[in-house]
Amino acid sequence: MLRIIRLVLCLLVFPLSAAAAGLMGETIETEAPDAAIAAELFGVSGAIHVQRANAGVPGWTVVKGSEVIGYIASTWEIAGSVGYSGRPLDVLVAIDPSARIVVAKLMHHDEPILTLGISTEDIARYVDGFKGLDLTAPRKEIMAPMDGLPDVISRATVSTGVIRDGILRTARTLAIGRGLVPNGGGIDRLQYRPADWNDLIAMGALSRHRASMDDAAEALAGAKVPVPKGDGAFLDLYAGLIDPPLVGRNLLGQQVFSRAIAALGAGETMLAVISSGLHSHRGTDWKRTGLFDRLAIVQGTTRIVPSEDDFVFVKKLAIEGAPEVREISLFRLPIEIDPLKPFLVEVSASRPAAAGGRVNMRISTEYSLPESLRLTPPQEPAPLWQEIWQNKRLETFVVAGMLGVLTLIFFAQGSITSRPKLWRWGRMVFLLSTLFILGWWLNGQLSIVQVVAFVHSLLTGFRWETFLIEPVIFLLWSFAALGMLFWGRGIYCGWLCPFGALQELMNIGAQKLGIKQIAVPQALHERLWVIKYTFFMAILAISFQSMHNALVLAEVEPFKTAISMRMVRSWPFVLYVLVILFAGLFIERFYCRYMCPLGAALSLPAKLKIFDWLHRRPQCGRECRLCETRCTVGAIDPLGRINPNECVLCLRCQVIMNDPQTCPVLKRRARNQS
Repeated sequence: MLRIIRLVLCLLVFPLSAAAAGLMGETIETEAPDAAIAAELFGVSGAIHVQRANAGVPGWTVVKGSEVIGYIASTWEIAGSVGYSGRPLDVLVAIDPSARIVVAKLMHHDEPILTLGISTEDIARYVDGFKGLDLTAPRKEIMAPMDGLPDVISRATVSTGVIRDGILRTARTLAIGRGLVPNGGGIDRLQYRPADWNDLIAMGALSRHRASMDDAAEALAGAKVPVPKGDGAFLDLYAGLIDPPLVGRNLLGQQVFSRAIAALGAGETMLAVISSGLHSHRGTDWKRTGLFDRLAIVQGTTRIVPSEDDFVFVKKLAIEGAPEVREISLFRLPIEIDPLKPFLVEVSASRPAAAGGRVNMRISTEYSLPESLRLTPPQEPAPLWQEIWQNKRLETFVVAGMLGVLTLIFFAQGSITSRPKLWRWGRMVFLLSTLFILGWWLNGQLSIVQVVAFVHSLLTGFRWETFLIEPVIFLLWSFAALGMLFWGRGIYCGWLCPFGALQELMNIGAQKLGIKQIAVPQALHERLWVIKYTFFMAILAISFQSMHNALVLAEVEPFKTAISMRMVRSWPFVLYVLVILFAGLFIERFYCRYMCPLGAALSLPAKLKIFDWLHRRPQCGRECRLCETRCTVGAIDPLGRINPNECVLCLRCQVIMNDPQTCPVLKRRARNQS
């Protein structure tokens, strides 16, 4: 499903990709802290020396006289932190010799949400909140909400979440790399030099066992379906600890290595299991049971079967010269496994036996940490997005429930639209839920800002983790993207947009009070459409020159003021929203029709929808124009055709067509039959 979503949104921005090619692979140079910056970070005076360390975990050592007073590292360099904009986000993190965060300093960002609505002082206070955090605390305590540990800032969940994640990962990786956190003592976590696959094999960093098809056929003799014989690999298994940077950093690359190491707690280590061949060392049962029961780590009388919580998926190896492999897995090993003592990595294979029962085979390789990699003490929280999804289970369930109900509405639209009262009250209840639950409670308002951020992330390094940080927004975008394939843009604009719901509900109230509606002439109506498309193209184009200026222009959206901030904002913004809502009392969904850049962005791929769910009759637009005059957003032209770029799928036209008391065609048919 994620591939489909990404494909749809890629089509949205494809025409701009060539013009933006200059942004591909954008990076930043980490600003090296000089003596003045180091003195500011640590709050000391006098002669300060800053020494660069590239070995192991890269960073800087701060020395006063002959005493080391602390260490500094960059979140961009260590964790590769990329913000919601898809561009680098860099924070300098300083820790002292007691493994406590001294201070964190935001150095660089291009975040859309940080530039508007939240002040520099807000972010400074947020970053300062990490001061004093004890990095020797157990991993689960670091991951869980803690008194004094800043949570993400409301209205900037993704951006501040990335900052939080980068600070925690970088600080803990730095502390472990400098031997300040007692993790797996005896492992050399400082030594690093570039090495290829053959170098790691030669030093014994990875142990190997290859079981051929002949070996499997012999061991699994008696199986109901015999294993075919041959010289090919049944399982070619490699295993080894990645904690030494000489191994992990070369094998996985700096960012994946830092992410894996930062997920460890005190005394834990990380094992890489790499395999190719017919047999999988993971299998598929773990997705159901949560246990990798094909795999076991055995040391003396201790036998560990990894669980899903211990698993880190790796897509590909970064090291030069690596063979073609089928699966790459990282597993966190608990403190019961001593990394300085040999242990077995054991993979089992099982087949139904012809005589009943099962025949089994065990393939194992013995690993022992090479002497050249022994010496000293890695590690920190699992990905932030996983923690947030756990903490927002209720919100996720509510949104998923609403999306499920909406899906049922559209699949059963024929039955619903044939019952006008059911449609009317059902739509009213859903719009109220969208406004109060999705909008004002869950802050589930999509924005053109997110479209721009997505475009830039595609061009500069797309990461699902960044967008997964906000579950509500991610679910809405996923559903909207997938829904466009079936129904077009109206799946979001007509049902899931809180501000759209607010406009429609207010207009319903206005009509109940007798406020006369203004019918915009068709020629003028179609020309006013240009406004929203111009806003969209201008915001997107300007963002390639200046994200800040683009986001200033994006304030044409009233969503932040009306929904996210619930009108608690300075008077010009509130006045702007009130003017739009006032216009909407006379022209239903005035903003949606003529001004919404998000609606314009979503309408571009609207013609890609697979099915045409809205029915028309030959008489529509010829003998009858009732649907045209009653369309919520004027999406039906004088010939009776529905413009998918403008339709919000309110289903009003379908109700009219199915109502024998309203539709002139059905009335005439009834008269003729009588």
